[in-house]
Amino acid sequence: MKITVIGCGYVGLVTAAALAEAGHWVTGVDRDPLKINKLRRQEVPFYEKDLEPLLRRHAKTGRLSFTTSLGLGVANSQIIFIAVGTPPLSDGSVDLSQIEAVAAEIGPQLHSYTVIVNKSTVPVGTTQRIKAIIGQHTRRPVPFDVVSNPEFLREGNAVYDFMNPDRIVIGADSPQAFKLMEEIYRPLLKKKIPLIQTNPETAELIKYASNAFLATKISFINEIAELCEAVGADLPTVARGMGLDHRIGPEFLAAGPGYGGSCFPKDTKALIHLARTHGKQVSIVEATDAVNTRVQKKMLAKIIRTLDPPTGKTIAVFGLAFKANTDDLRDSPALPIIEGLLRAGAQIRVHDPKALAAGKGVFGDKITYCEDEYTAAQNASAVVIVTEWEQYRQLNLDLLKAKMAQAIVIDLRNLLPPEQVRAHGFIYEGIGRGSK
Repeated sequence: MKITVIGCGYVGLVTAAALAEAGHWVTGVDRDPLKINKLRRQEVPFYEKDLEPLLRRHAKTGRLSFTTSLGLGVANSQIIFIAVGTPPLSDGSVDLSQIEAVAAEIGPQLHSYTVIVNKSTVPVGTTQRIKAIIGQHTRRPVPFDVVSNPEFLREGNAVYDFMNPDRIVIGADSPQAFKLMEEIYRPLLKKKIPLIQTNPETAELIKYASNAFLATKISFINEIAELCEAVGADLPTVARGMGLDHRIGPEFLAAGPGYGGSCFPKDTKALIHLARTHGKQVSIVEATDAVNTRVQKKMLAKIIRTLDPPTGKTIAVFGLAFKANTDDLRDSPALPIIEGLLRAGAQIRVHDPKALAAGKGVFGDKITYCEDEYTAAQNASAVVIVTEWEQYRQLNLDLLKAKMAQAIVIDLRNLLPPEQVRAHGFIYEGIGRGSK
């Protein structure tokens, strides 16, 4: 099928490349000419594991192409995916200006039956809003349907998740739209992937409810970590004991400096705002959001308390991205931690395998950027592990200690075995680490 994907960010570009992999002819549209020129050179403008080889393969076959012309993309497609940004507003609601602008541009371009598929994360009711805007801007009566098809992609594993989803959710009001969507996803449906066909409102809420629940697990385990520290219990063992219960599962039970990224912070706040606009309350989600804010402040307090005080000291921060396998800094816990340490008078040397360039865009020359961990640790009074990059589990502790002014490791991801670190002469601080 001929498909256009409007928006070539994380979701849009992964969607475009994966649909080409599934055998479709895909045009990616973005109004940023610099981004489109990069993509035409087969360069991915951000880091996402496995995405660049996929893009290069299908750019060479011609199944995947890019343009800044929305009109060109729409004119040649049976299906149009919308994957533009929906950033948060200060009150927790969602800024729909980009998606509304795209809907207004699509309307005049329609000339035959088309299905417009929303991939962007949006409040309940947005599918109907998109449909109304497109209808207002069509030049003549043209049949079309608007579908909600939420994404459940983990940054760092997005390509795998698209090709091996836990479920495919399609929210539509039209049998014809359902049929076309099934055709798009036929290669995945052959794998017996569960398909949920529902109305747009339910599909939109499935996305928010899913992310809010996962965020709740993170905030829950971070509160249990605080209790572990108070009573002398060991959080990783507690989490393992919980996760072996199949009703709970082990995922998202790793304590840390709080959740970040483009989804959980925004989507929990948006769900709270949605509930309030309907006169309802989602108390558990409100608590999840509050706990996450408190946890980030406690992480900074832990570092300051351990260094007693950090003023004038050099601190090596390992990790800038909000999670491993991405260069995304959106709502990364590393940002408020670094900002707080700078306010406290510390000097920061930072390492991240993929996010240093993004970090320079945030902090400029306020901190020092290092190409490896051991350079970052030079003359440092402490190493603070903020992002769970796998290479940080493999640190050469003897070399690390030789580089440092003081042997202190503050492990905000519980990546390292405390006994092993202490055996090398370090002071070790983890999250919820007690006796087993």
